[in-house]
Amino acid sequence: GLTDNYSGWMVVTQWPQMFAGAIAHRAHAFKYESGTLYVAVEDAGWRQNLSMESEAILQKIHSYPFGRVVKHLRLVRSEK
Repeated sequence: GLTDNYSGWMVVTQWPQMFAGAIAHRAHAFKYESGTLYVAVEDAGWRQNLSMESEAILQKIHSYPFGRVVKHLRLVRSEK
């Protein structure tokens, strides 16, 4: 319920600190809904790269106490 939504939004707001460097410059979390974290990615190459790294990304997210609510990543095209 509310705790899950709060925790999910904590992941959204903490994304730049969790994934500093190239990932944070090319991808940003913008939405959490029902266990899914939505991440806008700069281009198709980076989307493919992050897709292949999705398990490692989820593991890093889960290393934060509030991150365990994220069950899935949804990588979408950035509107930049």
